[in-house]
Amino acid sequence: MSVESPNSASVELASPGLLHWTERASCDRENSRGTTARGRRGWLMRRMLLAADVAGLAVAFALTELLIGSGGSPDTIGLKLEILLFVLTLPAWVVGAKIFGLYDRDEERADHSTTDDLVRVFLLATVGVFVLTRALLLTRLAHPDLTKLTVFWALAIFCMTLARSASRALARRHVAYLQNTVIVGADTVGQLVARKLLQHPEYGINLLGFVDAEPKNRRSELREPAILGVPTDLLQIARAHEVDRVIFAFSDDRHTDFLGAIRSLRSSGVQVDIVPRLFEVVGPRAEMHAVEGFPLVGLPPVRIPRSSRAIKRSLDLVGALIGLALAAPLIAVFSILIKRSSPGPVLFRQKRLGENMREFTLFKFRTMRLGADEASHRAFIAATMDSAAPLEANGLYKLERGAEVTRVGRWLRKTSLDELPQLINVIKGEMSLVGPRPCLAYEVEHFAPHHFDRFLVPAGLTGFWQVSARAHSTFGEALDLDVLYANSWSLGLDLSLIARTPLQLVRPGGTA
Repeated sequence: MSVESPNSASVELASPGLLHWTERASCDRENSRGTTARGRRGWLMRRMLLAADVAGLAVAFALTELLIGSGGSPDTIGLKLEILLFVLTLPAWVVGAKIFGLYDRDEERADHSTTDDLVRVFLLATVGVFVLTRALLLTRLAHPDLTKLTVFWALAIFCMTLARSASRALARRHVAYLQNTVIVGADTVGQLVARKLLQHPEYGINLLGFVDAEPKNRRSELREPAILGVPTDLLQIARAHEVDRVIFAFSDDRHTDFLGAIRSLRSSGVQVDIVPRLFEVVGPRAEMHAVEGFPLVGLPPVRIPRSSRAIKRSLDLVGALIGLALAAPLIAVFSILIKRSSPGPVLFRQKRLGENMREFTLFKFRTMRLGADEASHRAFIAATMDSAAPLEANGLYKLERGAEVTRVGRWLRKTSLDELPQLINVIKGEMSLVGPRPCLAYEVEHFAPHHFDRFLVPAGLTGFWQVSARAHSTFGEALDLDVLYANSWSLGLDLSLIARTPLQLVRPGGTA
């Protein structure tokens, strides 16, 4: 769709100074339209999550009463007082959820999920029960039952998390969840961002197209998003298409040319995202600080403190032992099927590189016939280092091994269950539950200098690549995700990635 150029009375968008008052008034008029034009996802999600929290707390309260009871018949005064107290404190719970930021992130972050809320829900329940207990003791309105409060605390965390997950699933089916999005800059980086958005429909991003005066040749899978216009027409494009989100990727235009447009977009309710320079090394742990008001992005050292390493190792041991115990029946069944499907051992052993590039023997279920050649894999790795690499015939960045893969192996690879024996590597301390994918020695030949940061943390069974991209990313992009994990490590991140991994095993199209 073509967009008219601004007439002679329009404000000069390239000016880096203050917005003209007429432009500001125009922005205010746009903003006064309410949620019909912009901010639809935020409006929808705040109400859905509020309803989910109230429902989750109510279910937790009801279950607590059923499990513990109030020491008498259902019509006792004690039960009625507890119901009254619960109803009266509900607004405080909602305010607490707002303070902990549980209603504001879905609109801002395209990839926000319920697992990202777990820590905040835990803190809300913990602080809420603590404050309630202290208030009852101080006011002497009632003697708090610690057993009942503890059960309510645990059920509140579980029920709120479950309700939030259900509300997000419902919201994603609603048209208001979609965010009309344009990308400023149609060069290599802009097209990379576009491809990542298109391969994740769960983000709810409706990519309308690019804004660029001199776009580069388009990748084959990006033919559909149109070139909507040039950067100087950005505000008019945003209004004409009711844009909710604008992503600024790299562009040949000077950054000062966009300052006025960015201010105007933000004031009219548009979410603005900016791809940072040196984005390969900027992770979630990067923090903003200032020198005399001049903003700087701080990149913390890539290291895991000794105390954190001990906690991570303990989590690995407990998780791997429990995993092996639960998976024992599956391991027995898979072993029989593999033996019957083709001659050869059940386990496939291969030398891989772990933390500090130490070599170790990795275990997997054998999914290929004996004598398979690695030359095709070497060529595939070399060809997919570039983010502009074309997709394979299967529509993924995954090497098809054809007849080399057994029938059982094909299913094991699709579900990633062929990696179950790596729990043995975790117990031996050669791997962690979460970390970069353990790589082959010949893959290092294609590394860029920053890719070696992935060896500063233990290799893992799951990680950023496994839960966010899998076979939808090139080998070079997978390495960048490994580096992102190393730059962003925290115990909370590990727990979040572990929680998200099971969903990826059953997710359609998530072939690993």
